[in-house]
Amino acid sequence: MKRIAILTAGGDTPALNATLFGAVMRSNQREVDALGIIKGFSGLLNPRLPHVRLNPLFRTIPELDATRGGTVIGASRDYLSPNDPRVEELALRFARLGVEGLVCIGGDGTLAGMQALSRYLPTVLAPKTIDNDLGLNYRHEPDEWQREPDGSQEGFRYVRGPARARFSLDQIVNYVTPGFATAVFVSAWGVQRIRSTAESHRRIAIVEVMGRQSGYLALGAAYGQPDILLVPEVELDIERLVERVTQVYELQKHAVIVCAEGITDSKGRAMGSEEDLPSIGGLRDGGAAEAIRRLLVERLGDAFFRDRRRNDSAETAIFTRKVGHTQRGGRPVYFDQFYATQLGGHAVDLLLEGQVNRLAILQHDREHGFYVAGIDANEFRDRWGIVHPRRMHASFYDPDLLRLSQQGVAYLRPIFDNALAADDMEHVRSTLFAVGNLTEPYHSVNIDIHKRIAYAD
Repeated sequence: MKRIAILTAGGDTPALNATLFGAVMRSNQREVDALGIIKGFSGLLNPRLPHVRLNPLFRTIPELDATRGGTVIGASRDYLSPNDPRVEELALRFARLGVEGLVCIGGDGTLAGMQALSRYLPTVLAPKTIDNDLGLNYRHEPDEWQREPDGSQEGFRYVRGPARARFSLDQIVNYVTPGFATAVFVSAWGVQRIRSTAESHRRIAIVEVMGRQSGYLALGAAYGQPDILLVPEVELDIERLVERVTQVYELQKHAVIVCAEGITDSKGRAMGSEEDLPSIGGLRDGGAAEAIRRLLVERLGDAFFRDRRRNDSAETAIFTRKVGHTQRGGRPVYFDQFYATQLGGHAVDLLLEGQVNRLAILQHDREHGFYVAGIDANEFRDRWGIVHPRRMHASFYDPDLLRLSQQGVAYLRPIFDNALAADDMEHVRSTLFAVGNLTEPYHSVNIDIHKRIAYAD
C-alpha cells in the first residue's frame, strides 16, 4: 500500500490524537501517505470526501500533537449499518483518491460500520472509548448472548445467558482502552474535591460519572475514595443503599456516593431515563444521580438530619454533581498517551500486512505486562453479528459492601500504578497559569486544519 486513510468516529476522548499520531508516525516510517478524513463517517458519507494530508513528504503535520486531547480531524456520531447500500459508492470515492486501506479509530459503533466497509476496502480498527467497553472479559463471551422475542419494533431483544467458564484477569481481550485512564484520573480527582464540601457541611454528595452500560469508570473512581459505588451491572437494592448510607453518615457525619449514569432499578430499568423522572417545563430533571437523591430524600426524611442538628432538611443535605464531559477532554495522562500511540502504529502495521477486518488491542498478563496485539473483528460479534458493549465483570464488585472487590483492585492496579508521569504534573504547573492565558484569545486547531482541507473532486 502507498496511501491509506484514517478517521476518528464517535465521542471524543483524551487519547484520540495520540492514536492518530501513532498511526501517522508508523505511516512515515513505512513511507505510506496518510489522509485524515474530516469528521469521521460524516465526512466519509460526504460526496466530496473532505480530507487532510497528515504526512506530506512523510513528515507529520505540526497540528497533530499526541498530548492534545480530542481529535484534530474531527469526529461525528454518524455510522454505517452492516448492509448500507452506500458502501460500494464509498469504496469508489476512495479509489479516486488512490486510497488502498482505512484505519478507523473508534468504539463498538465504529466496529459495526467497519464490517460493511471491509468487504470493499482493507480496514482495521484502533480502539478508543473512555467507558472501556470495547473488549471481552473472555474470548467466548459473545457466544453467551441469546435473542428473545419481546414485541418491540425489531421483534426481539438480546440477553446474556449464564457464564460458561471461570474468569481470570489473564483472559481479558483488550484489557483497557485509551482514554479510560485519563477519564478515571479526572473522575477520581473530582470525587476527592467534592468530599471537602460534603465533609465540611455534614452533607451527602452523589457524584455521577459516565458509563451507560458499563461500570468501569465508576469502578476507577474508587481511587477518589467514595464511600459507596453504584454500577449498571448490579440492579440497585434501595434497602441496602439506605442501610449503608445511614451507617456511613452516622460514623463520619457525611457520605460520598459515586454512581454510573446507567444504573438500573430492581426491575432493570435505567434510573436516569427521562420517563422515570419528573420534568420542569418539559426538560429532563437530572439523571441517575438525581434519581438516587430523590430516593434518599424520601427514605431518610427531614427528621434524620434535624435530629442530628446537621441540616434543616433532606433536600438541602443531599446534593448531586456530574463530572460530565470533563471526563472526555483535555490532555491524556502518560498511560493513555503512550499506549494509544502504540495502538495507532500497530493498526497501520496490521493493515499493511494484509490483516483485513482486524483490531489492534492492548493485552496484559502477569508475565509480559502490557503489550499490543491483533484480533479478528468477528471475535467481538455474537452469532447474529452484533457487537455488544463490554460490561464490567461481576467479580470486580461487592454488592453487599457496595464497593469494588479485591478482584476489582487487582484489575485496576496494573493500569494505574504508573499511569501518571512527572511530565503530567509539570504540564499543569507550566501551562495552566501562564500569563498568556489572560492576555491572548484561544487559538483553535480547527482554524489551522481548515486551511489544509482538500476534496475528492
